[in-house]
Amino acid sequence: MPSARIARGLESLGALAQATARRSAELVPIVAAMRACLEGGGTLFFAGNGGSAADAQHLATEYVVRFHAAQASGYRAVALTTDTSVLTASGNDFGFAEIFARQLEVLARPGDLLVVHSTSGNSANIVRAVEAARTLGIPSVALLGGDGGRVRALADHAFVVESNRVSLVQEMHLAIQHQIAAVLTGEASS
Repeated sequence: MPSARIARGLESLGALAQATARRSAELVPIVAAMRACLEGGGTLFFAGNGGSAADAQHLATEYVVRFHAAQASGYRAVALTTDTSVLTASGNDFGFAEIFARQLEVLARPGDLLVVHSTSGNSANIVRAVEAARTLGIPSVALLGGDGGRVRALADHAFVVESNRVSLVQEMHLAIQHQIAAVLTGEASS
């Protein structure tokens, strides 16, 4: 029955959300890093692949527009996943592993922060982005899945959603980011 399958999926998501909520203290350093960036006038640079790329775009929009719709200004946030000309040119000229690192090398400044989402933590372009940020002196935050992969040890701050199911990991990443944004912007959350 489709309804039973849907119910099981939602129950799995709920159980993962509860397990993640019990570890919420581990997110405090991530909130602090993002707060320091925003309060210092820095830019949040978001990156990810596939669904995580869409989340990067979604989250950048939240900081620029949504959380400040009634106010005069938003926060500086850029999704490194959206400029098809830059992505395809850098992919062609330098290789797909460099598509985010190249943008950081050109755009990032002291006070900025790289925020990556990866369900595996092993995507070459995410690994390279975190390495580039480190070389540039830009701190990095990573929301990961599975065992956290290579990025877990490379990022300044990492949180691993304890699941290997890509869809559940991505849903938790977005839920976590919405809660972090609510904390940072003073938006009421329920």
